[in-house]
Formats: sequence, C-alpha cells, structure tokens
Amino acid sequence: MDNAIYATLTRQSGLMREMQAVANNIANVSTNGFRKEGVIFSEHVAALGRGEPSLSMADALGRVVNLAQGPLSQTGGTFDFAIEGDGFFLIETPQGQQLTRAGSFTPSPEGELTTLEGFRLLDAGGAPVFVPADARGITLSQDGTLSAEGRPLAEIGLFMPADPNGLVHAGGTRFAAEAGVEPLEDGAMLQGFLEESNVDPVSEIARMIEVQRAYEMGQTFLDREDERIRAVISALSR
Repeated sequence: MDNAIYATLTRQSGLMREMQAVANNIANVSTNGFRKEGVIFSEHVAALGRGEPSLSMADALGRVVNLAQGPLSQTGGTFDFAIEGDGFFLIETPQGQQLTRAGSFTPSPEGELTTLEGFRLLDAGGAPVFVPADARGITLSQDGTLSAEGRPLAEIGLFMPADPNGLVHAGGTRFAAEAGVEPLEDGAMLQGFLEESNVDPVSEIARMIEVQRAYEMGQTFLDREDERIRAVISALSR
C-alpha cells in the first residue's frame, strides 16, 4: 500500500476518535459536573532509508480533560453541593476511589450520603459521610464542614489528582486518578447549588463541523487513490 494512504488512514482514525469525543461532549451538555474532553494528536516520523523521504504518521490515542469551572445553578437542595474553584469530591466505587464534580447526593437507608449511582461520598479522611435520619437543620460551610443544627457531623474533603495528566475518564462524571489523589486544603463548597457541564455547545458543534469536513477531505483522497490504483492495475493487466 502507498505510504500516502497509510498516512491518511492514521489521520482518519484520529479524526474519528475526535468526532466521538466531541459527540460525547455534546451529549453531556446538560449533565451536572461533566468535564469536556479533547483528543491529543501526536506525530510519529520514521526514516525510510538513506536518500528516502521520511514517513509521518498521526496518532490520536491520548485524551485531555478540560478542568475549567462550569456555571453554578441554584437548586436549594439540602444535599446539593457545588465546588467553587479547583477540586473534586472523592467517592467509593467497585473499581476503587474515584473523583467527581457532580455534587448531587442523597442519604441511603443507612444514612450514608451517596451519588445518584449509589456510590458513597467520602470525607477528608476517606471515610463515608454519615447523616443520622433524625438530623435537622443540615448546613454545609465553605470549608466542607457538614453540620446538623450547629453540631458538626463530618468534614467533606476536596481532592486533586496527584498527576493532572493521569486523570482518566472512568464513566459518566467519574474520573480515576492513576497516580492517586491529594487533599486540597483551600477548596470552597456551596450548599444548594450544582455545577453544570463546562461544555460550550456552540464551540463543540463548530468543532464537529470542522472535524467532519476534514474527515470528508481525507475520504475523498482515499477514494481517488483507490481509483488511481485500480486504473494502473487495469492498464498493466491488458
């Protein structure tokens, strides 16, 4: 196969991955706590031999998570918490501890605060956050202290990945930190608010159009190359 076709195929594969990332961003434009993702393109150059031009291949296996703050919407919910600035909530999942910015929690029958998926919220020390069934006047201070009628119940912690580049999308609004997590000392939380998705639908749709046009150009090139090769084979076989 011609080197130009190899190079174009690797580019097409990367554009397809980027299209999938953009489509996922658009699908989650209304998902609280969602963080948009992008694709990292890299170039691999190989020498073909003395006197021969080098061959360049595109690679788009890397993903990057945009950690920009999303808009805050007021809900008035007792267990709706939003993070203002940096940081993530730490939750316990079957795959281990994970991070999320989605702050909509609800007490379980046992009194533990859980996400909508049923994963337990963890405090600053990594223990489940427990709220007694008879607790009244639940308030959350900016430093994460959860109280009932002025009596402290727990201190909700905020965390950051030890390696920001090691943040991996684990599903939904959850992320796994490959290098572990570190406590965030100066984080701020708000009660009765939820953070919306940080996806800008207008820019994502514009990017989708750009990627689609680039993909179509690559496909046109491949079709023409296929026609050229068929014509050469047909002429040689006469």
